[in-house]
Amino acid sequence: MSTIKLFDSAGEAASEITFADERLVLDKGSQAVKDTVVAWRNALRAGTACTKSKGEVAGSNKKPWRQKGTGRARAGYRQSPIWRGGGVAFGPKPRDFSQKINKKVGKLAFTRALSEKINNGQVVLIERFDLAEAKTKALKAMLTKMGFERSVLIVVNAYDEKLLLAARNLPKVEVVTAEEVSVYALLRYRDIIATKAGFQAMTERMSSTEVSV
Repeated sequence: MSTIKLFDSAGEAASEITFADERLVLDKGSQAVKDTVVAWRNALRAGTACTKSKGEVAGSNKKPWRQKGTGRARAGYRQSPIWRGGGVAFGPKPRDFSQKINKKVGKLAFTRALSEKINNGQVVLIERFDLAEAKTKALKAMLTKMGFERSVLIVVNAYDEKLLLAARNLPKVEVVTAEEVSVYALLRYRDIIATKAGFQAMTERMSSTEVSV
């Protein structure tokens, strides 16, 4: 059984809960994780790079000089890619870099990534984030008390306005709901702090056939 630390709403260590090792997937899915992360990052690419070919560059088809007798190399038109101001040979054009990941691969990738975090002790639970004010200083003090100085992914079941406002100025902290957690987010952040409800929703995604990637 894997153990997960549980903190109270004030950030004090309260107890530990157990998680059945039978639900962890550690012997397969590494390729699924790689494929899912690559697809996620490719989907973020704008794909707006664009260059003009020789047929799109403005200019006439008149030869810059006669074919023979000048002592220079023959040239047919000024739009040639070898000329300054000419077209670009095999240059980039706008394109869609997104890739399709089927549901089974996405489910396996999410389960493997979350299983690794749980197995490595990088997931902790908190009863709830009970912030008196939407202050960055208050959230940072709570995270420091809990022992988190590095990048942290906070997973909740539903968004809380105070928590969102308090976390938006922390550069290495992100708040997401359990439904929105991606495989990329699980790997990007070193530690995960989840509310009990948020963790329950994440673990339901591990066994559900409907998994969003």
